[in-house]
Amino acid sequence: MAEYGSEGGLARRLGVFDASNIVIGSMIGSGIFLSPSLMAGYIQTPGILILLWLTGGVLTMLGALSMGELSAAFPRAGGQYVFLREAFSPLGGFLFGWTFFLVVQSGFIAAVAIAFSKYLGVFFPFLGEGQRLFSLDLFGRAVTLSTAQAAAILCIVLLTVVNVRGVRAGASLQNVFTLTKVAAIVVLAVAAFLFFKGRLVNFTPLLKPILPAASTLPLFAAMAVAMSKALFAYDAWNSVAFVAEEVREPQRNIPRAMFLGTGIVTLVYTLITMAYLYVIPAAQMAGVEENRIGAAVAQAVMGQAGLVFITIAILVSTFGCVNGLVLSGPRLYYAMARDGMFFKKNCRIHAKFRTPHVALVYQAVWSCILVLSGTFNDLLTYTAFASLLFNAVTVIGLFKLRWQRPELQRPYRVSGYPIVPLLYVGIALFFIVYIIVGDPLNSGKGLFLILTGVPVFFYWKRKKAS
Repeated sequence: MAEYGSEGGLARRLGVFDASNIVIGSMIGSGIFLSPSLMAGYIQTPGILILLWLTGGVLTMLGALSMGELSAAFPRAGGQYVFLREAFSPLGGFLFGWTFFLVVQSGFIAAVAIAFSKYLGVFFPFLGEGQRLFSLDLFGRAVTLSTAQAAAILCIVLLTVVNVRGVRAGASLQNVFTLTKVAAIVVLAVAAFLFFKGRLVNFTPLLKPILPAASTLPLFAAMAVAMSKALFAYDAWNSVAFVAEEVREPQRNIPRAMFLGTGIVTLVYTLITMAYLYVIPAAQMAGVEENRIGAAVAQAVMGQAGLVFITIAILVSTFGCVNGLVLSGPRLYYAMARDGMFFKKNCRIHAKFRTPHVALVYQAVWSCILVLSGTFNDLLTYTAFASLLFNAVTVIGLFKLRWQRPELQRPYRVSGYPIVPLLYVGIALFFIVYIIVGDPLNSGKGLFLILTGVPVFFYWKRKKAS
């Protein structure tokens, strides 16, 4: 087994540009083309909607600055798994890694791959969830394979093969798709303001709270649930921390990549949300067919050509997002296996390509199973708040390490300490509480899925001891 930094371990082949594109590419997927419409189902004040996207971006940047210090102090594969293990206990790190593998990373890969295949169906009508290739009864449950699922599985397998062949190959593909998707979103936003005769009145009232007529949620709960949709689009900002052992000068480049990546995404998301509002009033957003606000705005601005344009943009965006997720996740399973807390083969490094090829295969297999299960959207809903919860606990670990391990080398220290991390934890806890208030069932299911890792942890611990 190769230790980090050893000759037979992972190779440092990524610079700050590559690392920043991993952040941006992993964050921008299908969420920004759907989430604004979903958010309008909970709150219909234009100014508050824009403010929620800005707040989500600021919250993400505060988290990136805080986690940048931990990334510089522990430049190892595994990211938050390592941070939580060092700050609290092996159990804390394992619960994050368990949830990450079980539903978060694999679930995101499955969901975004399905979104990719659905939009591919615009050009190839035979691709669709209703187009079944076969169906069979397995343990009393009907398992079907649609053409959309087959295309999603093919996407996952293809990108897994690319990333097995080297982190440089995966990063190069990520750079191309990230630059393309950002350019496409900016073009749509600029076109909406320049060529579409929208209405500035759509931005009013600016901050007067307006809830949908059918809403039963109090204001703060409605805002928190709406914010959870924005946070879904901002998620995966910490993905670069998982590939820390493959980044050159990680103590400097990882904090830079986190800050640059989250900053660029915040600007892009806020700009396109304003463009959406300029074309379609907030009160009408929630009624957009299948919440495809990006497609509706593109078609309104550029006609049928706009629909083709946005479809291609979404294909590029989702494909690049899947690649970023495929690239980053296995480094965490590799780190867990190296500690004896996951299937042992996951810590193997390919002799030629220097990649965690077995971990990549494990992730691909489980992601494909989630594609076939058809339950991945539920899994994502259950754990929507879990990601924010783990992020908040990780930043709390920053305070604990400052207090308990003052001798720890910290090449980068978060600016504005302790205000910056305190702000992150405070805002995150506010939304966590109100997400639970607004959606207690799914939040409870998410917490249950996290706790299922406790008996699994003690199983691996006993196995490691023996």
